[in-house]
Amino acid sequence: MRISTRSALLFAAATSLSAQWVTYPTPGIPRTRDGKPNLTAPAPRTPEGKPDFSGLWQVQPSPWAEIKPIVGNMNDVFAPGDDLAEFSKYGLNILADFKPSEAPIKPEALAAMRQRKPEHSPCLPPSVSFVDLVPATIKWIQTPGLIAILQEAGFNFRQVYLDGRKVPADPQPLWLGYSVGKWEGDALVVDTTGFNDKTTLDALGHPHSEALHLTERYRRRDFGHLDVELTIDDPVIYTRPFTVKYTDVLQADTDILESVCEENERDVKHIPKP
Repeated sequence: MRISTRSALLFAAATSLSAQWVTYPTPGIPRTRDGKPNLTAPAPRTPEGKPDFSGLWQVQPSPWAEIKPIVGNMNDVFAPGDDLAEFSKYGLNILADFKPSEAPIKPEALAAMRQRKPEHSPCLPPSVSFVDLVPATIKWIQTPGLIAILQEAGFNFRQVYLDGRKVPADPQPLWLGYSVGKWEGDALVVDTTGFNDKTTLDALGHPHSEALHLTERYRRRDFGHLDVELTIDDPVIYTRPFTVKYTDVLQADTDILESVCEENERDVKHIPKP
């Protein structure tokens, strides 16, 4: 299956957005004797005793042997300079763990996906799953009642409320939905609903409906690794819920800066018109 031009352009944007404040050491980070960040040191905790997820994170790449079958001949798909070895296989194909004949997508949804024409608005926000699974830095800022997740790719943000509120019963659909979290021991469980249906879950263009419900389970294994379980439940598009597991790696001694797509947008003129 071929990756859409629009998805390739989003990848090009994501991979060019490496964090740029690279000379300022991260305060309070444990280090080895040679001064390098000690990513296997114990995970930090907040004054309230909860795991502290604050920091800059980026998805851990999948082995090349798992990526190559998905992308096939990539020369006419990806922008020059893209390093596919930095990608998670799920950012390319959220159903990468399934054989095509066993993938839990409804036949009519798959047919509509294959017939869909590329959109011509590369500056629109990517989905929650997509931006988390491409090699773009995200920044977590944690407080007792709220976690803010800042996305360098697209210059967007998420708010995860930890104050006991419920997701809206009749929400106005949003690009990134409405997120509430709770603690289950040392695991943070985030439920997100209230999406519009204008984004895709991955580069291949797997769709979702407004009925999409995402459940994210986060565990900070140690100082430098955040293990994630992402469950996708959308009964309109998929035959059953399914879960992907991946790891985010701490990005030390760096930061994110603003990246305004509309300011530097040079891709749309290269997109073939229908």
